[in-house]
Amino acid sequence: MKFNDLVRISVRQIIRHRRSYWGVVLAITLGIAGLITVIMVSRDYKKNLSRDLELIGGVTVVKAYFDNHLTSRPMVFSARTLGALHSLPGVQEVSTIALKVGKTMLTTGRHYGFPIIASDEAFWKVRNFWASNGSLFGRDTVTGRKRECVLGESLAEKIFGHSKVAGLSMEINNEPYRVIGVLGGIADSNLAGTAYLPITTLEDRFSGPLMTDCVYLRCATLEDVAPVARSIIGVVQTYQSNEELRVEVLWEGLKRVQQIFWWTEFFVYVAIGVTLILGGVGIWNVMMAAVRSRTREIGLKKAVGANDVDIFIQFLSEAMILSLGASLLGIIIGRLSVECFSYFIGSQLAEYLFLICIVLGLSFGMLLGIGAGLFPSIRASRMDVVDAVRYE
Repeated sequence: MKFNDLVRISVRQIIRHRRSYWGVVLAITLGIAGLITVIMVSRDYKKNLSRDLELIGGVTVVKAYFDNHLTSRPMVFSARTLGALHSLPGVQEVSTIALKVGKTMLTTGRHYGFPIIASDEAFWKVRNFWASNGSLFGRDTVTGRKRECVLGESLAEKIFGHSKVAGLSMEINNEPYRVIGVLGGIADSNLAGTAYLPITTLEDRFSGPLMTDCVYLRCATLEDVAPVARSIIGVVQTYQSNEELRVEVLWEGLKRVQQIFWWTEFFVYVAIGVTLILGGVGIWNVMMAAVRSRTREIGLKKAVGANDVDIFIQFLSEAMILSLGASLLGIIIGRLSVECFSYFIGSQLAEYLFLICIVLGLSFGMLLGIGAGLFPSIRASRMDVVDAVRYE
């Protein structure tokens, strides 16, 4: 039998008995679509969630600093070291900070001292901070060395009596600064009572050396945290002394979040696997029913010259075409699902990954069709001609 004739006959038989195949097609389609969606969306979903992990502890943030209280030679991060840290695989953003102390005059007429964090524009993204009032300073403020500042909410209330202070002016160390925003969403009282200034402005306006002895690294995903943390000391040692260098990671929080992701993905894959297995069982049952219902047809074909191989190939091809057709439909639905998820989480599709999913889906569909249709096909091919013709 020619290949074209075999495909045409198999498709005709599937269409003729389509009511029996709906459940099987649906199970395989949903299984393949779910598999593609999980494979393609899971990494982008983790990346997007990693940007918001400050809500559950900021576990993708790695802090490296020199404990200068323990040494007589204060250390700071050099420009070459910072560049090397930014080039580490898995590092999304790097921000250097320095600490200072400022003072201002309260409305009561007395001086009030408060901590100052000198940072670059990447600090907000690394720590996932946002403005509850006004805005946070950006690159133009840093490069322009402007006298602008952001206040923690409790500090703004202490100085002005309220937190709606964007656009107001205040004095820091007897120099005027414009308040452009208030930092919100901070549970740490120390950060809420801190003023934030561009690091370039502090270099110009504050006396004494600027100790850039602390750096924050934002990792792209949870899996990148451990390798990045392990690499920091070696990278620093390449360009400068790593004496009294400390690396801090929220290991306990990271472990808990990873466990949540692992169990979520585990149950998703189990559900998809069960769906596909049910699809395979469905093909097996449907093909066995087809063998029984078409016993007389098999006998007549053998009587007019069809051999066992022809019968075997016909029934096996029906099972494979059914499974491959359902897999192809699952790939289409999976692509649409991924497009929807990508739109909602704001990510770009990895086309190479989708091509891998197509190959994986079609390969799995073929194996499923062969595995589920093999026994019914063998049973049909070995049927006795006389008994099959007499079958009612």
